[in-house]
Amino acid sequence: MLKEPRLGRVKTRLGRDIGMVQALWWYRHQALQAIRCLDDRRWHLVLAISPDIQVIKSRFWPTHLKKIPQGGGSLGMRMSKIFDQLPPGPICIIGSDIPAIKRHHIAQAFDGLGKNEWVFGPSIDGGYWLVGAKRVSAVPQGLFQGVRWSTTHALSDSRRTIQSNRVAFLDQLADVDRGSDLKKKVLLQRKSH
Repeated sequence: MLKEPRLGRVKTRLGRDIGMVQALWWYRHQALQAIRCLDDRRWHLVLAISPDIQVIKSRFWPTHLKKIPQGGGSLGMRMSKIFDQLPPGPICIIGSDIPAIKRHHIAQAFDGLGKNEWVFGPSIDGGYWLVGAKRVSAVPQGLFQGVRWSTTHALSDSRRTIQSNRVAFLDQLADVDRGSDLKKKVLLQRKSH
């Protein structure tokens, strides 16, 4: 899931901490880095773009990748629409602000869907960086309704909406919402080297 990179339209919470221009710069580079990293022959990478008109108009996103509109509404409504508009079969949805994401994380998610109906990649803040579904039947009605987005309850709330006990969990990764998240990212990178 991506937003068209426009000043004041992306990473606004991050922008309040580091400045809107810097937040836009970070988002553009992070989104393109994630796309380059995850463009792999083992799966079909589809870009779900917001706002919808940018699916047609944007010149920012790689031209060789399929693009679909996210639609309107809450984050949960937009994710549900993505699940509904793609062909049947396993699908994983990720955000574009996960600096540590690698191909092996996506491979693990699809492997997890081999034995499970759902997979989540939990984030450090209580949310999640990935949600995946096997989709052998219709996605449940009320999927993601009542989820308290951008809180420590987002994963547990979402988990309650899926109506299945066959759920796999991936490695915990950090997303970047605020300036303090960037500082944590730098510290984690220093520790891993």
